[in-house]
Amino acid sequence: MKLRIYLSVFILFFVIFTDQIIKVLVKTNMCLFDKIEITDWFYIFFTENKGMAFGMEFLGTGILTIFRIFAVGFFSYFLVKQIKQMAPIGFITCLAMIIAGAFGNIIDNCFFGLCFSESIPRNMSWDMPAQFVGMGEGYGSFLHGHVVDMFYFPLFRWPEWLPLIGGNVFFGAVFNFADASISVGAAMMFLLYYKHVSQIFSGKDKAEERS
Repeated sequence: MKLRIYLSVFILFFVIFTDQIIKVLVKTNMCLFDKIEITDWFYIFFTENKGMAFGMEFLGTGILTIFRIFAVGFFSYFLVKQIKQMAPIGFITCLAMIIAGAFGNIIDNCFFGLCFSESIPRNMSWDMPAQFVGMGEGYGSFLHGHVVDMFYFPLFRWPEWLPLIGGNVFFGAVFNFADASISVGAAMMFLLYYKHVSQIFSGKDKAEERS
């Protein structure tokens, strides 16, 4: 059990710390929509969004933040329960990655609006990135901060002759380290631990625990 606890704590701290360091560096060194070309298919492209992962927006920022907080609370309770039941280490890793990623974006929503000046696009009269300001003097209120995104992989463009998607970039979403942690954790969970997830939803794990 100790190994699972230590692993979970390490993943939580590593993902959250790494995610926040990247976001702060981008936000304080780049203007909104600045782009740094790493390769032809990988850019650091600074964007912000008020909604969900990968730049999607849905409902209001405050409502989504509250939903994220409740989701993290539920998954954290579930993680503790799975650790006590000695679930597979890989499954524990996936859960911790999902929780850490969600928590990383919650930090943006809760505090970035309070402690950062607003990020705006670069133009002829303005080329100053956002800066730290006194708590409560930022561009937004509690729960209404914007999530910082920066990873952009324009792998290729669809041929122009294709209907609907012709000319569009394949995987044009811009995302952050927290989004990647959530996505990888969720994908690994359902691909590698499908049977374990099925047992949980079918109630077999509870029956085995009682026996």
